[in-house]
Amino acid sequence: MMYVVERVHRHVLAGMGLIVLHSGHWSKIFMKLMGTTCTLRWRSEHDRELVWTVDPTHPIAEGIPHPMIIDEDEMYGEHFDVPTPDELIFLSSFSGGEVFRSGITYRRGYGKIFYFRPGDQDYPTYHHAGVRRVISNAAQWAATYRPERTTPTLLRYNTEDFYSGHGYQGPVEADCDDHE
Repeated sequence: MMYVVERVHRHVLAGMGLIVLHSGHWSKIFMKLMGTTCTLRWRSEHDRELVWTVDPTHPIAEGIPHPMIIDEDEMYGEHFDVPTPDELIFLSSFSGGEVFRSGITYRRGYGKIFYFRPGDQDYPTYHHAGVRRVISNAAQWAATYRPERTTPTLLRYNTEDFYSGHGYQGPVEADCDDHE
């Protein structure tokens, strides 16, 4: 199973977009890309959710009502153990007073990642027109149009080449003895 995670990880770094929905925050690939536990608070009590657009200029937010009202859904609350997002697009509030960063983006390597909280198997969330529009917008945003997928390479240079630019002949091959 880890082989699949490694392959997806490699493809994301090389430019594949990834959309992670709802409880996908606990997926092996999302946790690997985030480098954290991705834990959070939750409650399944038929909560009303208001999804507030906090970045209306972002392409994922195009055409989304403000706020988007989801009559019944599972509650997710902070603290959400993920790194600080590159962009915060949506913030949800729930009937119990909880809030949650419900639409966030990351870039890993050449890939774009969007996490979107709404959804649960017990509620018809994915039939909501606004939720469907967010997912569609996110798929368009996450797509990369690179002629080929290559993993980013960290180029290492000798210090004198970096500062002078003289004699540069490409990256220095990694040598374990250089770091000890």
